[in-house]
Amino acid sequence: MTAQATSEIPAESTAVAPARPKVPSVHMRALITWLAIFPLVSLGMLLLGPIMEPWHPVLRALLLTALVVPAAVYVVVPRLMAGHGVLSRKVVERAAQRAARKSA
Repeated sequence: MTAQATSEIPAESTAVAPARPKVPSVHMRALITWLAIFPLVSLGMLLLGPIMEPWHPVLRALLLTALVVPAAVYVVVPRLMAGHGVLSRKVVERAAQRAARKSA
């Protein structure tokens, strides 16, 4: 590469991009995961508890986690993360609108 090629900046990259929400922190992701897992475990225990009562506790945990983990990973957590993204974008947009009003 030449010095000229590396110093050129496309016109598109100099335009001001709209503010984007940050990626959720590890703490927020942990909270979202917990919000997905807790209701699923509670529901699983409520529905399967009477059936699995005579089973060994390890087998109960095996079945419950075999059902809860895929449901959480493939269905519930992605939907909660999408909802968090929507809320985060709204917060960022409102902040940008307030900043624009203040500067105008």
